[in-house]
Amino acid sequence: MRQSISRRHFLEAASVIGAGLSIELPRLTSAADSASGSVSITGGDKPAVLGGQPVVTGSFPAWPVFDETEEKGLLEVLRSGHWYRGSGNAVAGFEAAYAKLTGAKHCLATSCGTNALYTVLGALEIGPGDEVILPPYTFVATYNVIVLNYALPIFVDSDPETFQIDANKIGGAITSRTRAIIPVHLGGSAANLDKILEVAAGHQVAVIEDACQAHLAEWRGRKVGTWGKAGCFSFQASKNLNSGEGGAVLTNDSDFADICYNFHNQGRGRQTASYNFSYSGTRGSNLRLSEFQGNLLLAQMTRLEEQSKRRTENAVHLTKMLKEVPGIIPAKMHDGCTRNAYHLYMFRYLPEQFAKLDRAKFLKALQKEGVPCSPGYSPLNKDNYVRALVNSRHYKRIYSAKELAQWEERNQCPKNDQLCQEAVWFTQNMLLGPRSDMERIAEAVRRIQTHAGEVARA
Repeated sequence: MRQSISRRHFLEAASVIGAGLSIELPRLTSAADSASGSVSITGGDKPAVLGGQPVVTGSFPAWPVFDETEEKGLLEVLRSGHWYRGSGNAVAGFEAAYAKLTGAKHCLATSCGTNALYTVLGALEIGPGDEVILPPYTFVATYNVIVLNYALPIFVDSDPETFQIDANKIGGAITSRTRAIIPVHLGGSAANLDKILEVAAGHQVAVIEDACQAHLAEWRGRKVGTWGKAGCFSFQASKNLNSGEGGAVLTNDSDFADICYNFHNQGRGRQTASYNFSYSGTRGSNLRLSEFQGNLLLAQMTRLEEQSKRRTENAVHLTKMLKEVPGIIPAKMHDGCTRNAYHLYMFRYLPEQFAKLDRAKFLKALQKEGVPCSPGYSPLNKDNYVRALVNSRHYKRIYSAKELAQWEERNQCPKNDQLCQEAVWFTQNMLLGPRSDMERIAEAVRRIQTHAGEVARA
């Protein structure tokens, strides 16, 4: 079985091996360099994989983008000597700015997106014997935070058309032990929050939005991450808002915000006048963001809206062209999704429309044309890392042999299996160049389809 390629490795590594493919990535860039980074077309009809000239030359815009704004912010913290949370104003400043940007009443910065999710689960006191619903088409962090609390992860199948959790199947997965639902706004598009919130309310279950890929995305004109009990974001290096590592929790519940703060700060509440050694709750950890990252995020936010608009404009143009190619099906958005963050541009590839050219060869041919691409996630529910849970000594103590056997049966997700065989990804930085870049991508896809039979036999 091939290994899946995560979005962060796709951006960070010099090359990524998946499905037998090598992906060359561009260098890091400054904001000035990024503005001029674009691709060009070389002409010719023969696919590059068959010896022709590639459609794309040059490189797509690299990531991260930075300039003297970031340098100034980092040096400001460095020279102040106030490097940790609470000693300066950078983290608090970012929390206030991000809460205002998203319309949330409260924002709590954390050391990473995983720890944003972990903080929320900890604040909800989710633990052994509890069940938490999640999609199988997600980064492993969504799963990890559940098992770190020794709760039972329950996978609900995907909707291949949207790449999101199938909200219509969540109700059937809820039991008396279900404590939370974690919908993932995968790729920056929104999961079906209307249905998810309706089901959750009917069963009195908390909704924790995993919006780690969905900065500025909206559901019915309101930012994702502000609809459920809490919303969690990541600022890891590949994300549309980037501080290398970092995360945030949004919530509109003031009491819950305080509980989250305590949990992420070793059980200590917000300090008032001096270093606080007063504790509350039953457990906590150190999940704080540093002042360096706080100022880095404030600097990155100065170009977030402009970058988001550019991604949307290019994604809409690319979708219009790819829809005209038989066998290429761009991911649909739910009707309620009024803004897509486009952390990923995702589509399904149907080999029947490409002379039965298998996806691995299609990806290789597309890369040869100068278009970086990835097959995306493999089925998380079937990964050996996840299936090993039934043999965990801790889980054997908490759950009966019958419960663990039933758990494996409950986690069948056939639609997601299909999706994982068809998916193709482009990363968000590829949408930051000129409109003509999208035309080069579409031309590369059309060229491969025209010669698909020859490529399949090569």
